[in-house]
Parts: sequence; structure tokens; C-alpha cells
Amino acid sequence: MRGVSRTSLAGLTERLEAENITSATVATRLGDELFAVVGLLDTEHGLRRALSDPGKPAAEKGAVASSLLHGKVTARTESLVVAAVESRWATSGDMVDAIEQLAVEALVLAAEAEDGLDDLEDGLFRFGRVVAAQPELRSALASTWLPAERKDGLLAALLRGKVTPVTQRLITQMVTHPRGRALPVALDMCADIAARRRQQLIAVVRSAVELTAAQQRRLADALAATYGHQVHLNVVIDPSVLGGISVQIGDELIDGTAASRLAAVRRKLAG
Repeated sequence: MRGVSRTSLAGLTERLEAENITSATVATRLGDELFAVVGLLDTEHGLRRALSDPGKPAAEKGAVASSLLHGKVTARTESLVVAAVESRWATSGDMVDAIEQLAVEALVLAAEAEDGLDDLEDGLFRFGRVVAAQPELRSALASTWLPAERKDGLLAALLRGKVTPVTQRLITQMVTHPRGRALPVALDMCADIAARRRQQLIAVVRSAVELTAAQQRRLADALAATYGHQVHLNVVIDPSVLGGISVQIGDELIDGTAASRLAAVRRKLAG
């Protein structure tokens, strides 16, 4: 999002933060209800356009949203959605995207209330790796012919007992309602929101061998000192690196692997 939409999203995020939610149950219900609103607005295009029409008074749009939701969702959900439709957006899609991000943030709050942010981030990452390594699973989860209920059951079988309930809830939402995105993109969005919650970066570390807890701690401390933020490590064992490690943070790659050095030598020889 850019410009006015980014400003509006920041205002909604501040409103959610001001709610000071510390109960996992409350946060989970809020997330579920906000996701339900996203589903409604994605389906009812006319309603979405009406609620985001910049030519209509904000109070009028807020009243429509309130009458639509009152008694069907909690007062907290109603208040946040009304605030969203009364805000200014560059496009109607930005408004719905913002409500979806609030829903993700609510489930992140639920994970935090259960002291499970690490588990959430690790679960999202591990699931992404599993899907990337299994083309048939990836195809099934991305298919348009497989009903959402079947995907729900498939995910339940795959994830039950292996991730936290909040993680399973979030992954299921991203798979069954992709909203036009590839699954890795949706999972990355969730992971980024979780990382921002504790103001830390996510580093994907590739190593030929398992790193000890002490090595991971020293690496995380060194990266934190470099970037000025806490850094969460997602470690991938990758024999192709041969030796050393590579670290990917956002678009930046810090590559100290033997494989990269050998490739550089080969390029010089070929040149």
C-alpha cells in the first residue's frame, strides 16, 4: 500500500493496539470475525465499492457497515470495520487488504497471549518448506477444483499436533482463501506481521550442517547488532552450500558459503 492507504492502515493498526488485547480467546474471535468480513467484501463487490466510495460521506459509509454487522459480531469487530470504511483508501481493494491485515494481527496477538510467537513463526516457515518440497501437495492446496472443506480436512490431517492451534488457523485461512495470491506470498505476509509485532527481522539461514544453539545465538546477536533489531533465525539444512552459511534478510543476501566461492572461481576461469 502507498500514500493515503498506508496512512489509513497505520491508523487502524494503532486502533487495534489501543484495544490492549491480552486474551487469546478474545484475539482469536476478533481475527475470525475480521476474516469473515473480508470474505463477505470479497464476494459482494457492490457492497465493497459502496463502502470504499470516496465520494460518499464517511459517516454514511460507517452507518451502513454498522447496520450490517451490529449484533452479528462483537462490538470490537464492528468498531474496527466501521473505522476502516470511514477511512480513505486509494482503491477498494486496499480497504479489504487492510481489514485482512488486522485479522492476521489479531491472530498474532492470540499467539503472543499464549507466549507462542516463536511457535507461530516457526510453524509458518516449516509449513512453507513442506509445501515447497512437495509439488503434489502444493498443487492440491492451490487448486480451484478442490473445495475449501476438503482443503480444510487435508490441512487438519497435516498440521494437527505439529503446530499450535493459532498457527493452524492462520495457515488454513491463507490456503482456503488465497485472495489471488500464491501461498508463499500469503505465508510471508503473516510471518512479516508476526515479526513486526516484536520488532524483529526474519533471517533465512542456509547451512550444510545443523547449527548448535550457541552458534544460532551468536549469529542472531551479530545480526541484531548489524541491523539494529532483534533477528529471528529460520535455519535450512542445505548440503549444496558445501560449507559456511548464507543469510537472507529481505532482499539482502549475505553469502559466505564455499559453494558461492567455488562458483566465483569458476566464473573467473571461464572469463
